[in-house]
Amino acid sequence: MPNLGVPELIIIALVIFLLFGATRLPNAARSLGRSMRIFKSEMDEMKTDGDKKELAEKKAPTAEQQQAQNLAQPQAQPKTEQQPNE
Repeated sequence: MPNLGVPELIIIALVIFLLFGATRLPNAARSLGRSMRIFKSEMDEMKTDGDKKELAEKKAPTAEQQQAQNLAQPQAQPKTEQQPNE
């Protein structure tokens, strides 16, 4: 990506000013600010939703984890009384 210096930024600002004019430029800037604010809030919301999902996944073991845990732990066998042979 090319580096933008001060002269390039001034030229870009002048072109934008000529395209929008003095009357529409404040409205365009206000609209851009609203869009940025909405975008930022949505990104924050997605981030918190992802964090909540990760916490839920850590707390609740998956079916594979439960199955592996059940296989790793031996099942308790009920004791049967042996009857003496007569």
